[in-house]
Amino acid sequence: MSGAALPLRAARALRLPPLGLVLAWAMVALVMAWAIAPGLFAWQSPLQGISGSQLAEPSAQHWLGTDGLGRDMYARVVYGARESLLGAFLAVTVGLTLGTLLGLIAGARGGLVDAAVMRLVDTLLAIPSLLLSLSVIILLGFGSINAAIAVGFVSVAHFARLSRTEVLRVRRAEYVEAAFGSGGRFLAVLWRHVLPNALTSVLALAALQFGSAILALATLGFLGYGAPPPTPEWGLLIAEGRDFLASAWWLTCAPGVVVVLVVLSAERISRSLGARRT
Repeated sequence: MSGAALPLRAARALRLPPLGLVLAWAMVALVMAWAIAPGLFAWQSPLQGISGSQLAEPSAQHWLGTDGLGRDMYARVVYGARESLLGAFLAVTVGLTLGTLLGLIAGARGGLVDAAVMRLVDTLLAIPSLLLSLSVIILLGFGSINAAIAVGFVSVAHFARLSRTEVLRVRRAEYVEAAFGSGGRFLAVLWRHVLPNALTSVLALAALQFGSAILALATLGFLGYGAPPPTPEWGLLIAEGRDFLASAWWLTCAPGVVVVLVVLSAERISRSLGARRT
């Protein structure tokens, strides 16, 4: 046996997570720390510019350079994590709650209720997600909260379809049939036996939708439907830097790279949760 294979066998014996998963969790933890306490990571104001420092290149003083108003880009990216993550959390909460409720009702009741709910789900899935998000924003109005609700509404269909499938799988299990046979009430059996055992895959989807929500909110912010200026929000930061791509590429690349890394990390974590279930 070669010496290089020993560490790999030892890691497998200890069931250590792969390096990619560790890096994904580290990236998510770092961004969450930015959102919770941005002042611990950024020492300059994200809103006040420094006179004479407009469009400064990345340096020891300004790690990611400055924008057209002399504002430190690193500070704006760090403080932008709060706006982006809170919006993504709200979006996932809306989609998870409404979608799981619809899927639970459809899978548990069956018949005409199931058919009606799934036709609604099919209709939502047939509409392009960006178009549906913009339609909801037009109805609710502009703003970061309304954008998050719109993104969450788009994900309702995905949660509903998956939760219905899981409810149907658990509903046929022997212990659920035994609970009904022993005189258990319908709602009590759903709450105590069906819903907890059907949530594993749904929570894995929630991790994936968290990254998708960040990307969708960044898209809406880039189009001007999210947080208004001068709020540091990742999509808005990318939009503000597009006019300076030739002379100050870091204005767009810095928040863009952060968005990509967070989305890829959420996707990696979601795949690990799904693999653990199987």
